[in-house]
Amino acid sequence: MQTRKPINIPVVTAPTQQDDMGESNCSGNELVALMALGDSMEPEFIEGEILVIEMGAPATDGYFVIGTANEEFIFRQLKRNEQGGWLLHALNPVYPDIAISGLDTLKGVVTHKKKPGSRKSVKYYVPQAAH
Repeated sequence: MQTRKPINIPVVTAPTQQDDMGESNCSGNELVALMALGDSMEPEFIEGEILVIEMGAPATDGYFVIGTANEEFIFRQLKRNEQGGWLLHALNPVYPDIAISGLDTLKGVVTHKKKPGSRKSVKYYVPQAAH
């Protein structure tokens, strides 16, 4: 029986691009993945699911977003209130809505989710941008 020698794979940081996006309709925003924690967004989002977030993407009513409230990051659905302001809404009715001062408190938009360990369990939430 032959034993294989381990392959040493270096981990490097990718260079960041400072492109002028002024003439492009592509957002150029960074994608990050986070894991849903807790039950505040059930039944749509179950604890342990992987969320893909486009950081800095524009959000509108009904989008699932990552924002800040009480100096903490929070995952909620963006909703307009009756006065024309904005709320971060939990799908689980046990959790209260959180009023936000404006869309500048949002950090990113959830584009899709995936169940860990399943290649076919992807669900998309925002239209794919035409580039």
